[in-house]
Amino acid sequence: MTNELTRVELFGENRDGDQMSYTCASGTAIPLGTLLQLTDPRTASAASGLMQPCAGVAAAQKSGTDFSTKISVYTNGIFEALASGAIPIGSPVQIASNTEHPNSVMKAAAATASGAALIGIALEAADDAETINIKLRL
Repeated sequence: MTNELTRVELFGENRDGDQMSYTCASGTAIPLGTLLQLTDPRTASAASGLMQPCAGVAAAQKSGTDFSTKISVYTNGIFEALASGAIPIGSPVQIASNTEHPNSVMKAAAATASGAALIGIALEAADDAETINIKLRL
């Protein structure tokens, strides 16, 4: 994976990013900072497309050969993320489906995005392929 999100500041009661544990596939490698999509039942995998509900950001690297089926994810904090397309400051953001910029965020389509598809807000204005701070809150 490329363009992993970088932790800037974590929020929550213990400043731990309000980490949650999800089930994940045993034989899958997940790099630290990967945007994870939520699937049923309470399973997280690398985000693969637009409008996917977001589980959070991988809080640790998961090896594809460690036989682990759990991963911890951040759900509350500020992260550096790659913008896919222009994003005005203060705009809601969602997982982008841009294959040119995998693991990136884009301005949310206000008419169609809701719930966990809205992952946070842009704390800076961005042009395409620019790295900005986003406030993640799931």
